[in-house]
Amino acid sequence: MQTSLTVSGFQRLFGSDPSVIVDLARVAETAGFDQLLLPDHVAIGPHTDRYPFGPVFPDPATEPWFEPMTLLSAMAMVTTRIRLGTGILIAPLRPAALLAKTAATLDQISGGRLDLGIGSGWQREEFDAVGVPFESRVARMDDTLRACRALWTQPPPVTFRSATVELADIWSLPQPVQAGGIPLWFGGGANPAVARRIAELGVGWMPINLVEAPALAQGVATIRAAFTAAGRDPLTLRVRVGIPVVTRADGSVDVEATTAPVAELEAAGATMVSVGLGRSLKDPEAVGDFLTQIGSAFAT
Repeated sequence: MQTSLTVSGFQRLFGSDPSVIVDLARVAETAGFDQLLLPDHVAIGPHTDRYPFGPVFPDPATEPWFEPMTLLSAMAMVTTRIRLGTGILIAPLRPAALLAKTAATLDQISGGRLDLGIGSGWQREEFDAVGVPFESRVARMDDTLRACRALWTQPPPVTFRSATVELADIWSLPQPVQAGGIPLWFGGGANPAVARRIAELGVGWMPINLVEAPALAQGVATIRAAFTAAGRDPLTLRVRVGIPVVTRADGSVDVEATTAPVAELEAAGATMVSVGLGRSLKDPEAVGDFLTQIGSAFAT
């Protein structure tokens, strides 16, 4: 079982100093984590009550959201092993050629350690802010990623045509270090459309909300069936599941209770578990111990 760390809520833990966040990557790597993820919002609109993944949006509008690909580039410079990723990157906000070039550059800088967790977004105001239509964003996301795949893997010049993306005789170099392009993970429920998308374009599934083992097993079965239908080995599907950080009355982390669900989730098909940093801790001085304890628990 691999371990992933999702970092959000920067302001509450680290204030306004991004260098502390960059150092966090080094600490997570030393603690034994396999992957570090950053979330993505280009802008926050006033209607966070429309957040579809919980009763309330977890962060205030004043919370800073660092652009993840930029910050991950800095993290790549202070690490050598840990994989660096997004969870999630709102792909339809970015033109296909720009996303392909940015991701390939980061993959080169990191020595082939980039994972892209992808989603379609939910805020109309965020799309308005960058002049991109909110409607048909899912179809544009799929076309964008198909175009990225072409730019990452085909010998240039690359021509790609779809309903929403058209590239004609394009050189986009460098290509990623990773053979086959950058691994794509998709969020959302394991409905047939998501299952087909992962089978066509991705390597992994990441349920957005915390999920119980029976529901996870059902979702894994649905996506594995889509892999089989697409001619892919269903056992190559990767699944990252969030687990809640359990704290005691004094605010310290109960590592045993936090890791208790892992065996059942693994039996249901999870290949990686993710813990969140920023919403579970309040004391920045506790971050190092927290990461060491969680890392040690999985190492053993």
